[in-house]
Amino acid sequence: MATTTQKPVTQKDTELQPAENQQLAMSEKFTNRVLQEFGSNVAGALQVTDYQRQLIQGYFIAIDRALKLAEEARIRKNENNKDHKYDNPVPVIWANVNLNDLALDVVHYARMGLDMMQDNHLFPIPFKNNKTNKYDITLMPGYNGIQYIAEKYAVEKPLAVTIELVYSTDTFRPIKKSKDNKVEGYEFEINNAFDRGEVVGGFGYIEYTDPVKNRLVIMTRKDIEKRKPKYASAEFWGGKSKVWENGKQVETELEGWFEEMCLKTIKREVYSAKHMPRDPKKIDDNYQYMKMREARFAEMEAQAEIDANANAIIIDTTPQPQRELPPPNVDAETGEIINPGKLAEAAPAATTPTGPNF
Repeated sequence: MATTTQKPVTQKDTELQPAENQQLAMSEKFTNRVLQEFGSNVAGALQVTDYQRQLIQGYFIAIDRALKLAEEARIRKNENNKDHKYDNPVPVIWANVNLNDLALDVVHYARMGLDMMQDNHLFPIPFKNNKTNKYDITLMPGYNGIQYIAEKYAVEKPLAVTIELVYSTDTFRPIKKSKDNKVEGYEFEINNAFDRGEVVGGFGYIEYTDPVKNRLVIMTRKDIEKRKPKYASAEFWGGKSKVWENGKQVETELEGWFEEMCLKTIKREVYSAKHMPRDPKKIDDNYQYMKMREARFAEMEAQAEIDANANAIIIDTTPQPQRELPPPNVDAETGEIINPGKLAEAAPAATTPTGPNF
């Protein structure tokens, strides 16, 4: 009988790349620490599935990258501030993260099924807490996360949802439900695809198995701008903003990304409980916790903008956003990152985070 010889297995054959091995080990330690912190703050036995543990490990990877980008921004801002009067001396590292609150957020969002490694699901935003001199990591659902939550807790999951901006040269005619028309609908035509004019509004159309339940949500430009945050960043909505030049703050006019902000506003409205009712039987502690944290995020964002305008020590973690395909950036309003899967290519290779020994 013929015999075969096998090539000896060497250490090189079985060894992970150092950065990958290091990152995996740290994500596992982070998961264990998070579950320990959560268990010490919440009464009752903590139960998470294997899938939820995987989600939490993914959270570590995304948060670690966000901290690195924020630290780069902190250093860059300090260097641009020539007199160093408003330097931020607190490094954006794991040692300076409020891990207690983060643990609560991480477990609740993982239980909901939000995945940071999926496009536009969930994004981490570091905020410097000037009272504690630490960073609070706020987790904010993105486009797909908002849709996922709406459909998961909806009384009835829709078949499809169409969301569009309407420009001044477009033709849009709503067909509302009436005694003679049982199905709500619309007519929409783009007359000049390459020069559509100004945004005049937008709409969302929710379709169900029973077309009688179909719903058309219309928003005028005035409706959209009413929902613009009071302290909205000019980087995204356009307008005047203060920037650092030669060690001084000067006011400049920014074009912003008004169309993207309008589209996002319509999506948030369409997927809200007002237009896509939630099922009371499906509402759980995780959903209630998320709504509470969203309110807290709005407060933190407003305070961050106030502090920035007042030259307070604040970290800017929101690079200029892109439209569709360019590398990802963080959205100051929702924390959203476009194409987060490409963040790994743009960010430095993962290394051991500076901070607590998970």
